[in-house]
Amino acid sequence: MALKIENQSSIELPKETEEAIAKIIKSLPSEHLRGLEKVRLVDFIKHPQTKNMSVPLKGDLPGLYHPRAGNKPAWLEVSTGALLKPTESFANRFMAKSAFKANLAGLIFSLVGQHYYLTLRHSVKKTNLESQIRQYAEKHLRAWSEKQSANSFRAKLFKPLRPYVERWAKWLNKKAAQAEKGK
Repeated sequence: MALKIENQSSIELPKETEEAIAKIIKSLPSEHLRGLEKVRLVDFIKHPQTKNMSVPLKGDLPGLYHPRAGNKPAWLEVSTGALLKPTESFANRFMAKSAFKANLAGLIFSLVGQHYYLTLRHSVKKTNLESQIRQYAEKHLRAWSEKQSANSFRAKLFKPLRPYVERWAKWLNKKAAQAEKGK
């Protein structure tokens, strides 16, 4: 069963956005999508739990997972306004539009990971949930991006450097964690 893609957004989307979403979803294992009904694209997410907050939220919520409620199946909500930033300056809009597909893929992988770990994997403890979802999203995003840029010139150029960059990133994260711990 394929997920339905509902476009309720009035913001102009980059061309072939719905096809890109279908390809992103197709790259995931079908058993991870079991129980999901649709992906809904909206301008901005109006979450009922945040409307009565006295402190305004910093930034917009890019996506939201709606778990199964009663006889309604689970579904995903994606904010195109948070991804495309239509109210920002030209430079911010340009950067958001150029990274739209990758950000959309990361968001969908994260939301599907949330669905997978909340409904289909019962062996994960609630304390480990966030890290498991992050690892799930990173794993699938890495596989998807490698598949997207398999024959590109940039991929061929930077592939030999990747282990060094990853080692450097790991070292930087370790230093940042030590600095946080030292505070």
